[in-house]
Amino acid sequence: MYTEKKKKQILIVDDEEVNREILKEMFRDGTYELIEAEDGEAAIEKLKTNDRIIMVLLDIVMPIMDGFGVLAYMDQQKLLNDIPVILITSEDALDSEDQAYSYGVADVIHKPFYPHIVKRRSNNIIELYQHKYHMEQRLKEQEEEIREQEKKIRENSEFMIETLSSVVEARSAETGEHTRRIKYFTRIMLKYLMKYFPKYGITQEQIDEIARASALHDIGKIGIPDAILLKPGRLTPEEFEIMKTHTTIGCEILEKSYKDQTSEFYRYSYDICRYHHERWDGKGYPDHLAGDEIPIYTQVVAIADVYDALVSPRVYKSAYANSMAYEMIMNGECGQFSPDVLECFALAKEDFFNIVEVIKMFDFA
Repeated sequence: MYTEKKKKQILIVDDEEVNREILKEMFRDGTYELIEAEDGEAAIEKLKTNDRIIMVLLDIVMPIMDGFGVLAYMDQQKLLNDIPVILITSEDALDSEDQAYSYGVADVIHKPFYPHIVKRRSNNIIELYQHKYHMEQRLKEQEEEIREQEKKIRENSEFMIETLSSVVEARSAETGEHTRRIKYFTRIMLKYLMKYFPKYGITQEQIDEIARASALHDIGKIGIPDAILLKPGRLTPEEFEIMKTHTTIGCEILEKSYKDQTSEFYRYSYDICRYHHERWDGKGYPDHLAGDEIPIYTQVVAIADVYDALVSPRVYKSAYANSMAYEMIMNGECGQFSPDVLECFALAKEDFFNIVEVIKMFDFA
């Protein structure tokens, strides 16, 4: 069944009936539905019960509630951004006009007025506000489209992470479990970094991205020979040199598999792959970076990586106790770390211990 589209409304507010009739006469071409109110309180009731009002023609001096009372209500309800108000008044005091504009009225017209001028101004303002409304709606649609695109990008990234991590896990069950735990530890450390070290400008969005990227830190081990990766004992110096290449192999894998190399996620993933074995004193690898040359988020992943390696059993060692692993890192027995990162690690101590105990209770594989 065909239903006629309801017309937009213009609300005319004036305590003088003759004034309302003059204003109504200007819009009798049928473009808009005209509704009236004889005072401010009646106007507010119209605004509450009508969602098709696109303009208010408003007098100031009225009984019960004046025009400024209506403007105060519209301002409180945030209606003035969407519904333009033209103040039509006999008031000529400058402060009244200033007060009206301070509320954000679209125009002020003084009585006596020329109807054709009021109509022209009204139509221009309605057209302007409607254009603004449609632009805002389009922007909302575009924002939604962008969010959908970002969601797909995140899903693709998650798929890539899961795929690469699964390949690594297939080579070494220890490594697979290790990558999942690193995400937990990294997120905890970054939250402390965000709270206590605002100078780094870490945001919640970055924490989410970096934690996801941390799972890729060891993907380069895909390229390490089984004889070295799965060796049931300590590596020889020559074997260790080969093992160290997992940092650069991981970067090569990312370069070949990730299309958008301008994204923050790619940068986090690349830096974490390459630099998670760099150390504050420059004695790490592969590039022997020192101090602030190492990105702060990479240093966070590095300390999480070392801690988890210490508290986890390996084919060549038993797991260290939580407290022992903590002391070894704080004492510099596992390489030098940034003082800021060590302070965050100290703050996160109990959180790390708790996670390890929970992991012991459940199968996270």
